[in-house]
Amino acid sequence: MRIGRKWRVVDCRETAGLGLGGGLAQRGTLAEAAEPDLIVLSMGPSPRHITKPVCEITYGLREAGFNVSVLVLKAGIGPPEELMDQVVGAAYSSLSPEEEQQIRRHKLALIHVGNVPRHFIPKVKVFLRNVEIPAIVVSQAPVTLQDFAAEGIRTSEFEPEVPETKGMVVEVVTGVIRGQSCPQDKLDEIVGKVRYWMERVKDGQACLGSGQG
Repeated sequence: MRIGRKWRVVDCRETAGLGLGGGLAQRGTLAEAAEPDLIVLSMGPSPRHITKPVCEITYGLREAGFNVSVLVLKAGIGPPEELMDQVVGAAYSSLSPEEEQQIRRHKLALIHVGNVPRHFIPKVKVFLRNVEIPAIVVSQAPVTLQDFAAEGIRTSEFEPEVPETKGMVVEVVTGVIRGQSCPQDKLDEIVGKVRYWMERVKDGQACLGSGQG
């Protein structure tokens, strides 16, 4: 007898959740869905990158019926290495070959970033530089697809003069505050955009080669 609940199979992380990471686990860990459709990238646990919104977004997406993996990056906190001369004493963000391969196994990526566009736009470029995948960016700061294209990142609406990424930002959701609960209207927006692009990916309409989603 069924009681109406849905279930998902997730290959759990090698490392348990500790400290500020709570149940989301420490950096460098992957919880992979049995069917790798959508991967959510979390920058990692820290006072500035509390992972609460990622937990709620992931739960909401799974509740909406998506197979969701969660990758907590090994080096997701701080600006990318090329900006280190502008930030004294900060850690820098990067993506390892292993993490790139883990992302490639999925059809769509959702990247949760923060509130400083001059830091997180270059970070998104690092994450999508070698991985050919459509991505939805969730941020606290107000940004547009044109802002990403201006930094050489391919987008679904604007093609940079000199593209510097294999991956493409297809949507942006703003106003999701780090360390606080994700408002229901924002969660609904994320679910709606993920559903739209997942359908396009599965139908083969999200072409990364043309610069148009």
